[in-house]
Amino acid sequence: MSTLSNAADIKAATTSAAAQDIDAIELLTRDHANVKALFEQYDALSDRSRASKKKIATQICLELIKHATAEEEIFYPAVLAATKDEDMVDEATVEHASAKELIAQILAMNPDEDLYDAKVKVLSEQIEHHVGEEEGEMFPKARKAKLDLKALGAAIAARKEEIELPVMQ
Repeated sequence: MSTLSNAADIKAATTSAAAQDIDAIELLTRDHANVKALFEQYDALSDRSRASKKKIATQICLELIKHATAEEEIFYPAVLAATKDEDMVDEATVEHASAKELIAQILAMNPDEDLYDAKVKVLSEQIEHHVGEEEGEMFPKARKAKLDLKALGAAIAARKEEIELPVMQ
């Protein structure tokens, strides 16, 4: 699987996912892999690569905003309605809220500020934990519930394209 390295590549993949009639779980799993690859790119940078760090960290944050928004608005309500597993959906929603707090802090910072790298690292760890729970618990339950994953995938892809992101400097 190739990694997507910039926002245009990710947007094109998302758009093509909608055109290919990809199911929601495949689309969300692809998002997870793309963000993981971006975190790996960030980790590979030296301390002197401030501009690259800012660019990649911003890209991570913006992709996570789009992903989390679409999940919360479309996927989680469908999973909750189908599985009635309120605890699972509530936990995922709280994990998103925690990640969004870190995302806001990272977007407001510069890479030369204290704790910047630490915040990106903690965000990476939080997302890794969250992805593990989604892919290990929520996604299998969603498949078992016989949700219309193709329709959800199209709705998620369309919503991600609609989301207006903050303008970054």
